[in-house]
Amino acid sequence: MPQTLAHNTPLDSLHAADSAATYYAPQYTDAFPTAQDSDTLLMAESVQSLPLMEKHPLQPAVPRKSLLIEDTGAMLLLLATVLFLTVSYRTGYKYIENFFHNMFSVRRRDNLFEDHTVKETQILSALVAVACVAEGLLGYFALSLHVPDLRLALAGQPTLAIGLLSAIALAFYLAQLVCFHLLGYVFADKVSTKLWLDGFKASQSILGIALLPVAGIALAVPSLVKAMLIVGIILYFCVRILFICKGLRIFYSNLLSLVYFILYLCTVEIVPLALMTVLTVSLCRLMLL
Repeated sequence: MPQTLAHNTPLDSLHAADSAATYYAPQYTDAFPTAQDSDTLLMAESVQSLPLMEKHPLQPAVPRKSLLIEDTGAMLLLLATVLFLTVSYRTGYKYIENFFHNMFSVRRRDNLFEDHTVKETQILSALVAVACVAEGLLGYFALSLHVPDLRLALAGQPTLAIGLLSAIALAFYLAQLVCFHLLGYVFADKVSTKLWLDGFKASQSILGIALLPVAGIALAVPSLVKAMLIVGIILYFCVRILFICKGLRIFYSNLLSLVYFILYLCTVEIVPLALMTVLTVSLCRLMLL
């Protein structure tokens, strides 16, 4: 049998040399890696290089604090008095125009050309109602801040609390009105008493208009409650000082009348206000707790 000779070409020799010199070990003997596995390896390497974040212990859920402006009863009470004032203004606007006359005038005889024919009862009632509700709102905020044992009770029954405080403010106004009538009847004549009472009514009307925006801001912006309470106290005492000054101008005639006026300040202006404050806190504890 003839013998076959193998002829090696130069290219075959080159491949044989490369195979003998380099050996590549198999990397994927089972299967090709998925994209998810490769992403996990990259994420693990990147996460290990990040700083550790401290874990805080879980805190119990805290209920959201409700705002007074969200209470339907309180808003209805305030809006009802504002609506009453708006409706009454149509027939009583001239009384508002005479605020400064009633507040500062001490003339013993009215001018014949002055118009006093407008019915003042409705507009005066509306202004007093606005003043009482505004004082009730500010009193609610003051008790919530400064009387801790009433805080939860006030927050649970805001409509009842504001209604109670507004009623106390109205009762205090009526008590002062009766007291001034009685003092005028005993110590003064009819003209002086009328001037004095006109000043008192005008002061309370001005106070109602002044306190309405203050109470509204305290109601809408809880962060300004403390500032609005300070503003309300300043407004109250400013109006009260104006009324006291008018009374001094009406009744001062000699040194003895000045002594009587000092006694009046202690017994009618200072003591009743302190007693009313204590009585208000006691009534709120009795009705709400």
